[in-house]
Amino acid sequence: MFDELKKYSKNDHFFFAPDESLKDSCNAPKNGSGVYVVNALSRGRIDIVYIGSSGKIQNDGSFKQRYGGLYDRIVNGKQFDGPRNKTWPLKMHQEQIDALDIYWYETFNKSIQHIPSYVEGLVIQKYFELCNQLPKWNRDY
Repeated sequence: MFDELKKYSKNDHFFFAPDESLKDSCNAPKNGSGVYVVNALSRGRIDIVYIGSSGKIQNDGSFKQRYGGLYDRIVNGKQFDGPRNKTWPLKMHQEQIDALDIYWYETFNKSIQHIPSYVEGLVIQKYFELCNQLPKWNRDY
């Protein structure tokens, strides 16, 4: 769906069910920065519910990687008034989501230096153009 993400060779995905441990399921790098796209699998449908990023450029041009990288942002990032490893399973039960399929893309490393929030913006813009709204779990952008 997002051609903007095809150029990032360091990428992968993992499945997460509400009765599993997000900490154990997540295979995103602990020393990588980039973008992630969360797909909800429910009643035979696949819907993008969230698009996020990890890592920032500082005023002096240096890159600030989140402690724990993409892994920590996905697992321990705050959403729905708590860390995702606690709130996502609850949200999945509430919305009758069978599993999440989470794709991650490393957009900033030694070989490529695309600011994660910039790439996130491109992907969210594309989603907005296709759907006229943000993904369900993105409150704003």
